[in-house]
Amino acid sequence: MDKTEGTSKKGFHLFKLHAKELDDGYVDKTPMLQYILLSLLFPMWGAAASLNDILITQFKTIFTLSNVASAFVQTAFYLGYFLIAIPASLIIKKTSYKIAIMIGLSLYTIGCSLFFPASRMATYGFFLIALFALACGLSFLETSANTYSSLMGPKKYSTLRLNISQTFYPLGAISGILLGKYLIFGSGASLESQMSGLSGAARIKFGEQALQHTLLPYKYIIFVLLVALVLFALTQFPSGKPKQKDKQHEIKNAKISETLSYLVHNKKFLQGIFTEFMYVGMQTAVWSFTIRLAMELDRSINERSASTFMVYSYLAFFIGKVVANFMIKKMPASRVLQIFSTFGILAILYIVFVHNFSAVYLAIVVSGLFGPCWATIYSQTLDTVTDKRHTETAGAIIVMSIIGGAFIPLAQGLVADISDMSMSFIVNAVCFAVVGIYATGKMRELKKTSGTN
Repeated sequence: MDKTEGTSKKGFHLFKLHAKELDDGYVDKTPMLQYILLSLLFPMWGAAASLNDILITQFKTIFTLSNVASAFVQTAFYLGYFLIAIPASLIIKKTSYKIAIMIGLSLYTIGCSLFFPASRMATYGFFLIALFALACGLSFLETSANTYSSLMGPKKYSTLRLNISQTFYPLGAISGILLGKYLIFGSGASLESQMSGLSGAARIKFGEQALQHTLLPYKYIIFVLLVALVLFALTQFPSGKPKQKDKQHEIKNAKISETLSYLVHNKKFLQGIFTEFMYVGMQTAVWSFTIRLAMELDRSINERSASTFMVYSYLAFFIGKVVANFMIKKMPASRVLQIFSTFGILAILYIVFVHNFSAVYLAIVVSGLFGPCWATIYSQTLDTVTDKRHTETAGAIIVMSIIGGAFIPLAQGLVADISDMSMSFIVNAVCFAVVGIYATGKMRELKKTSGTN
C-alpha cells in the first residue's frame, strides 16, 4: 500500500489522491487538484511580501525613519524565515509536508492578527514583532511548498513544475499591492506633505489614524488563510518521502549533524545557496525602493500614485515568469537564467546612471527579468543533493537563504542615504551579476556533461 502524508491512507479526506508514489519521493503523474492547491499557497506569501513595500513607505514617514531604518521591515520579515526554516524541516521529517503547511497557515494567521494590537500601540517595534511572527508562518509554507512542488510529479519536470507554481506568486503580490494602495494609502497629497504642517499632538493623532488603515488588508488575508486551512485538512496529499528500493522499509532519516556535514562539503549546493541569497536580496531591495525611486524622481506624486508602479512591477514579474516557462521548454533553464540576468544588469545600470523618470520604467523591466531566478536556482540547488535523506533539510536551508532579503535592502538603504536613490541601485547590479555568473557556470557544467555522454 502506498503511503501518503507520512502515514497510511487512513483518516477522512474529502479529496483523494489519484497518483502513485515512487521510491525517490516523486509521483508518477502530477495530481492536479493537489498541485493546484499547493500552487495557490505561493500568492499568499507574495501578498505578504508586497505589503512590506507599502509598509516601508508608510512607516518611513509616520515614524520619521531613514531609508536604512525603514528597511528593518524587511529585516524582521526575513529573520523570521531564517530562524524557522530548520525547525520547519525537522517537523516535515517527523510528520509530513501537509502538516507543516497547516502549521504555516496557522502561524501566518496569528501574525496577521497581531497587526490589530500593533495598530493600537502605534509603535514601530510592535509592527516589527507582528511581521516577524507572520514570517515564521511563511517560513513553514515556503520550506514545505517549494520542495513539495518540485516533488509533485515526474522528476524530469521538477524545475518546470516549480517555475509554474512560482508563476502564481506575482498574482498574490499584485493583490497585496492593490490592497495597500487603496486601503492603506489615502488620496490627496503625500503623507510627508500632510504631516509636514503638523506638530505635537496633532501630528501624533494623524499618525495613529494612518496606522489604523494598515490593518485593513490583513482582515481579508486572514479570511483567505482560514479557507485554505480547511481545504488542506480535507485533501489527501502524497508524502514526498523517499523509500528503499526493496520497499520493505522506509529510508531512515539522517541526523541533522550528518545532513549539515554532507551539505557543507557539497560545493555546488553552497554556490546555489549564495546565489539565492543574492537574488532574494536584490528582488527585495528593488521592490522595497521602487516607490521611493518614483517619488524622488517626481516630487509631485503621492504614495498611492507611486504604488501603481509596483502593480506594473508585479505584472511584469508575472509576464517574465510566463515567458521564462515557455523558454525553459525550448532550452536549458540555465540558458534562460543567463539571458535574463544579462538584460537585468543592463537595465539596472540604466537606473543608476539615468536620473530621470524613465528609470522607474526600467525598474519595472527589471522585475520582469526576475522571472526564472528563484525557482530555477532553487530546483538546481536541490538537485545537487543526491542523497535524498537530506532533501527536507536542504530545502529548508535554501529557504534560509531568503535572509538576503534582510541584508541587501539595508545595504541599498545605506547607499541611498549617503548618495541618492538612483545610485543605490548599483547594489542590485552586483547581485544580478552573481546570478549571471552562476547561470554561466551551470551552462558549462551542462556542456561538459553533454560532451561525455
